[in-house]
Amino acid sequence: MTNDEFAELVVQALDDLPEFFKKSMKNVEVVVADWPTESECQSVGLQAGQLLFGLYQGIPLTRRNSDYGMVLPDKITIYQVPIEQVCYTPERIKEKVQHVVKHELAHHFGISDDRLRELGAY
Repeated sequence: MTNDEFAELVVQALDDLPEFFKKSMKNVEVVVADWPTESECQSVGLQAGQLLFGLYQGIPLTRRNSDYGMVLPDKITIYQVPIEQVCYTPERIKEKVQHVVKHELAHHFGISDDRLRELGAY
């Protein structure tokens, strides 16, 4: 899959979100990268052999207060190559992108990995 085709899947995943979530996203940028950097892998405690599909970096909406301002946007990165390594068809890639985008946006809204596990989102 080309980089442009993959990026379009990310745009489509964002466009497919319910209107409430699209309107509630504040100061966040969503980008695509081929691979996570070593420091990004270390930041989430990734072990050798594990893959990182997406990463949220920023201050969740639930932790922002009146002092929040004049800051760079939060960043959500979706990693193309790891997703393609585990998904063998365009349809599976699309499904995985949808899942990863929603997962990383959950972090933007203040939902932890533990809570996502409780909700059955894994």
